[in-house]
Amino acid sequence: MAGQRYSGTRVIGQKVLRPREQVEERIRMTILSGELKSGDMLPPEAELARQFNVSRTTLREALRSLTTQGLIYKIPGSRGGNFVQSVDHHSLGTVVIDSVHNLLKLGSIEFAEVAEVRQYLEVPSVRLAAVHRTEEDLERLRDIVRRQKSASVDSPDVPKLDEQFHSLIAHASGNRVLSSFVAALHHETEPVHYLDLSPEVGRTTVRQHSAIVEAVAAKDPDAAEAAIVEHLTYLRGHLATHVSD
Repeated sequence: MAGQRYSGTRVIGQKVLRPREQVEERIRMTILSGELKSGDMLPPEAELARQFNVSRTTLREALRSLTTQGLIYKIPGSRGGNFVQSVDHHSLGTVVIDSVHNLLKLGSIEFAEVAEVRQYLEVPSVRLAAVHRTEEDLERLRDIVRRQKSASVDSPDVPKLDEQFHSLIAHASGNRVLSSFVAALHHETEPVHYLDLSPEVGRTTVRQHSAIVEAVAAKDPDAAEAAIVEHLTYLRGHLATHVSD
């Protein structure tokens, strides 16, 4: 009816993007759709600017934003360029590590906050590991414990072995997101660096790791949780600095 006023709620409009946002969104979609794959090199900046019909400045702003999002990375030099970052659960952990590291350096968050979250996540992680672990998971965990038993407390391998142990527990959970977060947060709050690591503390830590593995092997989530809570509580009680773990 002519002159009738529209009073419905149908939405036909959508946000109009600025040129930089249009470029960013288009490249993002080519990556997330698989049109551009991990490791692929983007066309040269001059060619991309021509394809999008935008200035080099606009293009570079879009590329910087995509770099910040962890979707691409740039290699400088005449043989370099912009490349598609690996987009999977491993890259998720990398992004978390970089973000948490930068925030800690800037003082935007506290070490104790990150360590607390890591500990909260380690409990469901070990419970799931007790349910979903494979024989290969168990063999890798037992190999780490064997190597820890033979390492002296001042060995440079100790921190890395500890990080690998907790990361493997998280991996055995079968939850890739949880695994990525635990591994990333453990990387940034490695408790061994803050321990009064005497031979006795080292031996006790290895015994606790062994108890965790055996509970996981027995597929006993309650025992696994009790073992890791005992371990984390013990670590908090043997800090060599004021940093709270």
